[in-house]
Amino acid sequence: MDTVRGENQGERPRVDVYEKIKRLFGWGGKPARPVAPASQPEAAANPAGPERRGKPRTNARSGTRMLVIDDSPTIVALLSRMLRQNDYHVLEAADAEEGLEIARQQSPELIFLDIVLPGMDGFAALRQLRKDPHTRDVPVIMISGNEQATEQFYVHRIGADDFMKKPFSRAEVFARIERLLDANRVPKRLPQAAAGGEDDAAAG
Repeated sequence: MDTVRGENQGERPRVDVYEKIKRLFGWGGKPARPVAPASQPEAAANPAGPERRGKPRTNARSGTRMLVIDDSPTIVALLSRMLRQNDYHVLEAADAEEGLEIARQQSPELIFLDIVLPGMDGFAALRQLRKDPHTRDVPVIMISGNEQATEQFYVHRIGADDFMKKPFSRAEVFARIERLLDANRVPKRLPQAAAGGEDDAAAG
């Protein structure tokens, strides 16, 4: 385990960047289900096995339009499959430019946006989304399995509404969606997220 040396006490564990992001977004309690290990990405798409929750999960209304922007065909296929199994309408893009065009033309209600993309990266795409009057209010969940990109996300804190680390479980995907739903089960931007990163999102 990586450690850092405390000022008055030997060594202590280094705070993982994912833990920092959890604090940034105010995630509380234990995750609904352990994240699938990197060596078994197929576990992320496996709907088998009970999800033990204290109360039933609230889902977005049937037909909610969700856009997945990721250059990994595997991730797109897995995430799209999960969403379609819940009766959501899924749009797909393999790069930021295509994703921005789809977002403008088809008005998704929620966007999953990878950070590391060919050409324009996810940070630049997010800035474009926040500048465009047609997409500025669409909630965005950033996703990444890259440690450096994840650290950069924490540092920038630009206009995203949530973050999801790859590989992810089915339970985590729907927990992230649930967190963004209003009383009518429509995804909405979180007030603290909308206020927190707008300056950075609008810059450059």
